[in-house]
Amino acid sequence: MKKYELIGSPNSDGLRRIKNFGGKMGGWIESEDNLSHEGSSWVADNAKVSGKAKVTGNAQVYGNAKVCNDAQVSDNAKVFDNTKVYGSAQVYGNAKVADNAEVSGNAQVYGKAVISYEARVSGDAQVYESASVCGNAKVSGDARVHGDAVVFGRAEVSGDAEVFGTSMVSGKLPVTSNQPAVSTVLNPSNL
Repeated sequence: MKKYELIGSPNSDGLRRIKNFGGKMGGWIESEDNLSHEGSSWVADNAKVSGKAKVTGNAQVYGNAKVCNDAQVSDNAKVFDNTKVYGSAQVYGNAKVADNAEVSGNAQVYGKAVISYEARVSGDAQVYESASVCGNAKVSGDARVHGDAVVFGRAEVSGDAEVFGTSMVSGKLPVTSNQPAVSTVLNPSNL
């Protein structure tokens, strides 16, 4: 059973606004392949979903968020504000991507992870469990950030690095595959 319809003509980006059958206006999608009719997933406000991107389950995309290419947002995940999820990135579970953050490439953000502010997660990186990446931090390559770990400030975690437990990585400190497991790092001079 359908839960929404496409209305109006496509805009200059080839997207059409959606409206549920209760009359509630939604965001913009390129085709019905972008937003599942199953579950309570929704695209709202001025959010845009295009390409082969999919929003499924109970996931919510809203604000001015953009989800495109082959990206997937599913389960109870929320992507909002001015964020971008693109490439073949996946955001799922109860994860949140907020503010001006970006998730791209083959990156995965899941569990209760939060990506916020100007943070970037890319490549084959994974951020999961209750981990947070925020500020101007970057997580890339095959890096993993998990547990209750926080990567913030201008920190960069890349290569095969792993940040876990209750670790806090901040400042201009790079963590690379030369330091494959970080359990506690804090650079308070750059907070």
